[in-house]
Amino acid sequence: MLDLKPDFGSFFKDETFTGDFTFANSPQSVRRFPFPFDRDDYMYSVNIEPHVSTRPGSVFEHAFDIDEHYVSEMRDRARVLARDPLRCQSLPHMELAGWDLLELLMESLARDYPQWFTLTRSGNDWHWVNKPLGIDQRFTFLDASSLPYGPMEYITRQVQGDFTLQDERDQNLWVDAGMVTTQADWSLDFDIGMNFFEWHAPVPLAHEKGIFERALKFLLRLQHGAPVRRFNWTMTVNPLLDTAPETYPEWGAMRTTVTPQNVGEKLHLRVELQSLFRLPRSNAIAFSIRAYLGRFDDLVTVPKWGRRLHRVVRDVHPDLAAYKGFLRNRDAMTDWLSHHDDGAPTSPGIWPD
Repeated sequence: MLDLKPDFGSFFKDETFTGDFTFANSPQSVRRFPFPFDRDDYMYSVNIEPHVSTRPGSVFEHAFDIDEHYVSEMRDRARVLARDPLRCQSLPHMELAGWDLLELLMESLARDYPQWFTLTRSGNDWHWVNKPLGIDQRFTFLDASSLPYGPMEYITRQVQGDFTLQDERDQNLWVDAGMVTTQADWSLDFDIGMNFFEWHAPVPLAHEKGIFERALKFLLRLQHGAPVRRFNWTMTVNPLLDTAPETYPEWGAMRTTVTPQNVGEKLHLRVELQSLFRLPRSNAIAFSIRAYLGRFDDLVTVPKWGRRLHRVVRDVHPDLAAYKGFLRNRDAMTDWLSHHDDGAPTSPGIWPD
């Protein structure tokens, strides 16, 4: 484990995502929440767009979003890895892709958040400083022995969100490396080495519509310097980041604790901002899966979101409700949300009015 000496300062929150669940979004964090529904209904779609900087202050401003939960999320990642090191795996042929990812993340963070991160380079002699986590590391680029972990693991212990690295071969993408500690009920240990279609096999309805065939064709054409992004979402009872199959005995029963009285406090909309980057040396694709948690009580403070969330939950296909983790609580959620839907029309797009 990295010898973290975190500095919460005045911006980063000291909170937990397990046990006493002290996680909470500030009012500013609620307003920048990546609400995933641009209309009043939902059906699974690719919904890919260029991953370019838009809307200053939003989660789209930078390539990788660092927010008030950063230090606590990195502490939670270290906790999960200490319990289960298999949450981070890399097949031997993926080390170069790991160095590509390390370079991408270090360059991005140092450029976009110079108050917290610095990267100094002299040839292959690199010096990385991560002020929030108290890390000061000199190492030799492309020399794994100069780091305490392999390159992918080293840098993804310091960046919010999960990451997988896809190797391209045989006109397919193969999940051959990853750091996955904040997943929505899937397992890197199970999926490692699978191809694109095997990995996505559990998703209902999308296969019949040919969505994954189209998505794969698109991703195989992905170019270096032209990343893309999309949203995914699910529901979580309590602000859990780690909802892995490996820990299901710890969190599965929480789904039974929802009552009509505690929906607003217990239920969280979990949104993944997924971004994909073609890497320059390895030609692999880096898949960033950044999870955001929005408590229902907070989301309905934005009237547009309260109306729209009610309509989506009420009308979504039952198979998708089951896949997204809320079929058993759907009636309670729909009833609670109905009190925040006055029937007024909603404006297009995801942003608050």
